[in-house]
Amino acid sequence: MSDIKTEKISLDVSDGTQMGAYVSRPNDDKKHPGIMVIQEAFGVNHHIRDVADRFANLGYVAIAPEMFHRSAPGFERGYESFDPVLPHVKALTVPGIEADVRAAHNWLVNDSATKPDNLACIGYCLGGRAAYIANSALPLKAAISYYGGGIAEASLGDGGKIPGILDRVKDLNAPMLFFWGGLDNHIPPQQRRAVADALTEAGKSFVDVVFSKADHGFFCDERPSFNPQAASESWALVLAFLKNNMQ
Repeated sequence: MSDIKTEKISLDVSDGTQMGAYVSRPNDDKKHPGIMVIQEAFGVNHHIRDVADRFANLGYVAIAPEMFHRSAPGFERGYESFDPVLPHVKALTVPGIEADVRAAHNWLVNDSATKPDNLACIGYCLGGRAAYIANSALPLKAAISYYGGGIAEASLGDGGKIPGILDRVKDLNAPMLFFWGGLDNHIPPQQRRAVADALTEAGKSFVDVVFSKADHGFFCDERPSFNPQAASESWALVLAFLKNNMQ
């Protein structure tokens, strides 16, 4: 592991709220590209902090905003049960997500160690949806979505719905890389196809990858659904995608 430094910070959000965030960066005096690392439904937990650290070790300034700061500041959980996280997932709104990613983006732009015109976003689970929202709202160089349910309309575990946001496709600024699990019952094939069809129709640049034997959450090595092969292959694609689209 290279020399990195980490910290917890607090950000002002445009709706008047305060949002915590985890920051990980190279411990040097150079300028670096920046990346937002957006949480799963389980908060900015050990896994998300570890992902941010991986990017810092590769020379990025990484920030992981706490998306549940309105309903449960500091929230983080393990992967034993989805029930405790569901109320906070349902409390998220598209305007709230957009305000949060703008706050994280503004921090990167103004950070003295970050190249303000060389920023990207990656998100997992609900963060995959947030990465799509970020790409439609911010001048990013690249955006990556891992199993981002709710880009097309999706169902929640209690029978509720997450409204789709495919109408934002026209506003996407940067190329997008999508990862899906072929065994993921939360995001069935028709939803994946709807996303790809919308981007194709809008003439947007994207890469669409389905790992046929992987389930939802396959990248996380702390979840039962962890798939080492899909995780390692997707990570290689992430690094190539960022290298090809960032300065």
